[in-house]
Amino acid sequence: MPLWLYVARRLAVLVPTLFFVSILIFSLQQLLPGDAAVALAGEEHDPVAVAAIRARYHLDRPIPVQYSLWLGRVLRGDFGESLRSRIPVRELLASKLPVTIELAVCSMAIALLIGLPAGIISAVRKGTAVDAAANLLALSGLSVPHFWLGIMLILLFAVHLGWLPASGYVPPWEDLRRNLTTILLPSFVLGTGVAGVMMRHTRSAMLQTLGADYVRTARSKSVPERLVVLKHALRNALIPIITLGAIEFGRLLSGAVLTEQVFAIPGFGKLLVDGVFNRDYAVVQAVVLVSAGLYVLLNLGADVLYFLANPRLRGSA
Repeated sequence: MPLWLYVARRLAVLVPTLFFVSILIFSLQQLLPGDAAVALAGEEHDPVAVAAIRARYHLDRPIPVQYSLWLGRVLRGDFGESLRSRIPVRELLASKLPVTIELAVCSMAIALLIGLPAGIISAVRKGTAVDAAANLLALSGLSVPHFWLGIMLILLFAVHLGWLPASGYVPPWEDLRRNLTTILLPSFVLGTGVAGVMMRHTRSAMLQTLGADYVRTARSKSVPERLVVLKHALRNALIPIITLGAIEFGRLLSGAVLTEQVFAIPGFGKLLVDGVFNRDYAVVQAVVLVSAGLYVLLNLGADVLYFLANPRLRGSA
């Protein structure tokens, strides 16, 4: 089956999924406590001003009509206007999304650099002290709360040693060096958590493939152990790892709320929290919908990688 047909079949499933997600997002938004129009009008709100706000943002229309109007704007790339700041939501997303993407990419790179080698070595050295140390490392990454680790790293590297800034963010196009120093600590905090999950899944997948018949056949032919591990075993173990990588990367892109709050990173997580507290419906809907869309696209990318990495899928797709 050609790749384009495989992708077309996946898109035929993903488009209705996004439509259902949009309905769910809009419906759950209505369950938020309070009245956005009243909150925007202030404590001593004038009924006339509240009515004007409702009319301006179509809050006085039936919910199906509100959804139709909102979906029509979204399909044109218009997510509306922030109720609080009066700034187009599209501009807010454009300013926050690059920050979250950089944080997610750096965190994922750290997770792969730690988790993949640790999982491979742990599987190859099963039952040894190296295996125990790798499992302890993974358990630590999974167990330590992100906010606690972030505070400890700030105390060590920012307060005591003075090597890195405690918080804040500088875009890379303004100062690349300062950008790397501000993104390093939050990326390490998020990356260690993902690395623990990555290590456990890599170890499990490698143990299964190392016990397969084709690996024993390769060893019986005196193939060097390094090639057996990296070429034969690791390639076939990549399928579940690709799945995990797509899920974890999507979770990072959706916004790491606690980590962004601790390090004052102006990303998706902070934007979502501010939108919920301010009852800023347009911002919350846009952030959640974009996050869901990124998840769907990452799952599509994982499917394509399956197709390319495992030739057996091409015949069964």
